[in-house]
Amino acid sequence: MELKRVVVTGLGAITPIGNTVPEFWKNLKDGVSGAGPITYFDASQFKTQFACEVKNFDATEFIHRKEARRMDLYAQYAVGVAKEAVEDSGLDLEKEDLNRIGVIFGSGIGGIHTFEEEVGYYAQNLDKGPRFNPFFIPKMIADIAAGQISIQYGFRGPNYSVCSACATSTNAIADAYNLIRLGKANAIVSGGSEAAVTAAGIGGFNAMNALSTRNDDPATASRPFSASRDGFVLGEGGGCLILEELEHAKARGAKIYAELCGAGMSGDAYHITASHPDGLGARLVMENALEDAQIKPEDIDYINVHGTSTPVGDVSEIKAIQEVFGDHAYKLSISSTKSMTGHLLGAAGAVEAIACILSIQEGIIAPTINHADGDNDEDIDYDLNFTFDKPQKRDVKYALSNTFGFGGHNACVIFKKYAD
Repeated sequence: MELKRVVVTGLGAITPIGNTVPEFWKNLKDGVSGAGPITYFDASQFKTQFACEVKNFDATEFIHRKEARRMDLYAQYAVGVAKEAVEDSGLDLEKEDLNRIGVIFGSGIGGIHTFEEEVGYYAQNLDKGPRFNPFFIPKMIADIAAGQISIQYGFRGPNYSVCSACATSTNAIADAYNLIRLGKANAIVSGGSEAAVTAAGIGGFNAMNALSTRNDDPATASRPFSASRDGFVLGEGGGCLILEELEHAKARGAKIYAELCGAGMSGDAYHITASHPDGLGARLVMENALEDAQIKPEDIDYINVHGTSTPVGDVSEIKAIQEVFGDHAYKLSISSTKSMTGHLLGAAGAVEAIACILSIQEGIIAPTINHADGDNDEDIDYDLNFTFDKPQKRDVKYALSNTFGFGGHNACVIFKKYAD
């Protein structure tokens, strides 16, 4: 069976550094940090008092107020990025077979804000008996974002959610890619969203000592590959791609951002939260993606690394890159856009895929910010090009995006410059 080619025809983003794709991309190139003091709740008693929050978000710009009230914030982000992506794609839904358009959209945590709110109210009002909002469960469950998107547009193709922690939206993109190239759909709306900047979210990650506690200078707290890194910065938002079968896209005259040409998945089988110290799972997932794309390591120009700014994770990923790419590792452009957006958990893969796609489109590598001279880790080879502090121009034919999640879930996708 000959597999079909899959291209990207639409993009949508809501992030801590921009609520549209153009705004997000501009601020990535400019090295803007999305971190600041938490405004959603009083965080003064928490070890970490800052996060990368989405700013100036208004769900009623694309959802009726009544509908928005029935959605957790993570689902509002999902519907918002899907709207931008669908409009960007130029799909004429009156002419499309909606049975052939699907939605595969994930969240690592789902409606934690709703869960916290509802259970908190119950705990504080035990004398009144069990009183819960009838929308509690539909707002909370992690699959509902995919359902809400399909309902908004009438998409009746494959429809489900993916949950693999911080690898979630990369896994969603990989699943969509595989279904389209197998001929199961003409197009799929794919990505992920997350809204975990809550007391429970911050408190839970603090209890694991996973978050930076650089409260005196939040803007520089996310500092991947620097010796002074002390944990990731929690972010929120969403990213969405319209993936489409190539001939279907050409037939309707769609603009094509890039081609999705490979996807890989692997498991660390090591620890519930820590990455394998030697980067075993990370190495496997990149090798699997390269094999799927039928290209050599030397073909890759840019890697958007997982790069969360954790002491162990950053080192293990670099070990894996050096093993997979050998001497070519020193010719790669590498950057962690989490230095600006923070860690969007289940939404990270989709947002970082967009950064890869736009790097191919414009020939610009977004920087890894917050690296000071001399702030070097003896376990990291600084002869590699981490694109520290400033963007770099480069012709990018192939870009690879890594995402790794708690539980040892690893997912990787490769995009290439489109050529007919």
